[in-house]
Parts: sequence; structure tokens; C-alpha cells
Amino acid sequence: MAPKIPESALKKQATQAKLAEQAKQASYDAKQKKRQDKKDAIAAAEKYSAEYKAADEAAVANRRQAKAEGGFYVPAMPKLALIIRIRGTIGVSPKAKKIMQLFRLRQIHNATFVKLNESTIRMLRLIEPYVTYGYPTRSTVEKLIYKRGFGKLNKQRIPIADNSVIEEGVGSVGVKCCADLIHEIYTVGPNFKEANNFLWPFKLTSPRGGFSNKTKLVHFLEGGEAGNRGEEINKLVKRMI
Repeated sequence: MAPKIPESALKKQATQAKLAEQAKQASYDAKQKKRQDKKDAIAAAEKYSAEYKAADEAAVANRRQAKAEGGFYVPAMPKLALIIRIRGTIGVSPKAKKIMQLFRLRQIHNATFVKLNESTIRMLRLIEPYVTYGYPTRSTVEKLIYKRGFGKLNKQRIPIADNSVIEEGVGSVGVKCCADLIHEIYTVGPNFKEANNFLWPFKLTSPRGGFSNKTKLVHFLEGGEAGNRGEEINKLVKRMI
């Protein structure tokens, strides 16, 4: 006669079998979700690529039309700025210090994106001696997020190693992958504030060749480094990534 298995052992076996089945199902569901997320990310990237291409073609067509009619094509005012702090804390006025805290520029060579409007433009003019800023291209936005991108999760600085970090941080507002994040930042979309707050301030290095101590405090238009440098900010970022 076979020995009788204790009831407690039978219960334990049943529990272990149930847990194993649940783990197997969870693993299968995770794989399916990952596969679907990958498809969605590729579809989003293709959609945005077509949108960017159409916008570029429209700009070229408008420029050609204006030239043919003997006029000038004036593009829309930029909606996005990239600010880089180039000076430390010595000699910074309390008001300028407060504005840089609002822009999350707490350390030298920190960089953040800012939506341009009347109030932010006024604030930028007040801190011009301590920062340099300009209008980033789509390529610059992509490079910063891909190469120096860190997200803020539970007040911690987490590297954006895959799309799951983005989905956990700002998935609730429809930003689920890198393509979504780049599009939301570059086009200053309706969820720009959430996407920008999710991004930790970029920590850039000192530019290759360095800043000149003689011109660091002088405005860019006067041959220095500080203030608004327009699209020239893209060349500086290239030296600092």
C-alpha cells in the first residue's frame, strides 16, 4: 500500500503549481506586450517621420513660391528653446538665481528645454549673462535624448535605456516611446510640460576647445558666449555632448 501523502504537502504542491502557472502566464503576457509595444513604437516613428518630411517639403515649397513672386518667406517664430548654463554661482543676483532654479539649471553645463512665450522670453533676458540659449533642430533634440537622456521616476534619475522607462513616467499622457517623447518636445505638443518635467536636466560636458575666459561674459552678438545664439546653439551642443 502506497504511503499516504499528508494534506499539507498536497496543498503546498497545489499552491506551487498555481504559482508556476501564474508566472508562466505573466511571462507570456509580458512578451506579448513587449512585442506589441515594439510594433507601436515603429509605427509611431514612421508616422512622425512622414510628418517631419511633409513639414520640410512645405517649408521648401513656400520659400520657392515667395522667391518666384519676388518676396521673402518668413518662417514661424520658434516655439522651443534650449538653455545651457555657462556660469557658476559667484556673483549671481537672487532674482537670476531664482529664475535659473525655475528652469532647473542648478549646475554649470546643465541644459533644459523651455517653451517660448512672452513670460519665458522676459525671464531669459534677465539671465542672459549666465546662460546661452537658442533654437534646437530636431536632430539636436534626438541626440540629447538618445545620448544624454535621463528620466525622473519617483524623484530618481533613471537612464532612458528602453521605452518602458518612458511609458512608466509619462505613459498616462500618451507618451510611450522615444519617438513620442522627441515629437512632444520638438513640436511643443499639448503634453510638453509633462514630457519636459519627466526629462532630468541634461548634464553636458565642457565644450571641446573650451570657452574663452575673455569672452565668456560677453554677449554672443558681440563675439562672446552668453545670451541668444539662435540656431548656432546646435553647433555648441555638438561640442558638448
